[in-house]
Amino acid sequence: MSQERFLMLVSEHPVAARRAATGLWSLVLAGLLWGTGGPTGSLLAHETGLSPLAVAAYRLAAGGALVIAWLCLTRQPLPRGRRAWARMLVNGLLAAVFQAGFFAAVSLTTVSLATLLTIGTSPALVLSAEWITGRRRVSTRMLATVALAVSGLVLLVGTPSGDLAATTVLAGAGFALLSAAGFATMTFIGTRPVAGLPDLTATGVSFAIGAAVLAPAAAVTSGMDFVPTRASVGLLLLLGTAPTAVAYALYFRGLRSAPASTAALIALLEPLVATLLATLFLGDRLGPTGLVGAGLITTAIVLNARGTRKLSQGR
Repeated sequence: MSQERFLMLVSEHPVAARRAATGLWSLVLAGLLWGTGGPTGSLLAHETGLSPLAVAAYRLAAGGALVIAWLCLTRQPLPRGRRAWARMLVNGLLAAVFQAGFFAAVSLTTVSLATLLTIGTSPALVLSAEWITGRRRVSTRMLATVALAVSGLVLLVGTPSGDLAATTVLAGAGFALLSAAGFATMTFIGTRPVAGLPDLTATGVSFAIGAAVLAPAAAVTSGMDFVPTRASVGLLLLLGTAPTAVAYALYFRGLRSAPASTAALIALLEPLVATLLATLFLGDRLGPTGLVGAGLITTAIVLNARGTRKLSQGR
């Protein structure tokens, strides 16, 4: 269905308009929950000594296992259709690419540069895909909103410090762009839901597949052994629940009624919330430049959400 046809139907049916508004709030809540993943993962790594790649593998494994356990307890059957399993397999592989590419970029460069290229490039990639496939007309307003958000991200996360070799930076940038492509592709195909595939089920099975892909790589490169304690197990369960299982289920639900580029832009809430939480609880400092960046990201997200709601209401 083209975006024009979708917007026409939404404007004619109040129920569809309410569904679109609910989708936007689902995306916002997903972005807020994602923001808790960075600080939680950092605490887990500090508590256990696990590498970032191992934390990512455990994150997907915990999120997938918790969802699948819930599906079993509530006796919800798994989908049987070929299209449903194909979508879950693709999402699982994309999740593994997204996580592995990001942490590879971090290991070669810095967290700030990896975050900037991965999260900042995703909206542009999705918007380009929508324009190429005819799903959305790229307006000057939308381009300005994306530019505003990316500028805010640059100010928020900063630029890499230290002397890095050009070849290392290029390799890290390549992995970051691969990570961005994985997230953008997952977002783009998520706007075409598969009939009979609930969002929670898709999240659980996809992440179990992603964990199965990442775990061997983490075991070979850095190891996955750690001593389980109350703190480490609690942090792992928290990481697998709020910013993983719940957040991605909400994200996939929001993609059912919102343009992919809108969802990718709202995802910038993740670094914003993570930075604020790190400032409040982990002792990080947010200077004037970071505050300006946070304000720009917030403004861009609000403008984007308001523009999407006005379109969905047929104004």
